Amino acid sequence: MDRGPRRRLIAVVVAGLVPWTVVLIGAELTLVFSFGLFNTNPPELLSVYSYFVRFTETLPQFIESWGSGVLLYAFALTSAIGGVTWREDVRLTALALTGAGLTQFPVFLGFNRRLNYVAVPVGSLVLLAVVWWYYLPAIRGDSTTR
Repeated sequence: MDRGPRRRLIAVVVAGLVPWTVVLIGAELTLVFSFGLFNTNPPELLSVYSYFVRFTETLPQFIESWGSGVLLYAFALTSAIGGVTWREDVRLTALALTGAGLTQFPVFLGFNRRLNYVAVPVGSLVLLAVVWWYYLPAIRGDSTTR
């Protein structure tokens, strides 16, 4: 299977579009994306910027790792775009994606510690699967800069 720069870029983009954490609170659903939070009651999309700039006083501590994950994902996306347009060090992209995936586990655990909350780390699994499927073979093949 071809795992070239274009396919890796598509995989990274898709990993950013899936919900990173799915939170079920009773009958309400909250989706944590790389670009913001979507709540179903009332239906609202709140951007990452708004969440961290406008609501900084009321943030639970565990949600702050989501912001770190967003920054790492942005770095990985930039690196993957660089792989299509010029060069990509796949080791750095893989490290950033792995970090982004791991930063969602505190979010997952923090929500699950609350009463009547159920969280599933969908994005963590997707991000780590992208690293495993697309980047580990490139790293093992010593194609670190293409």
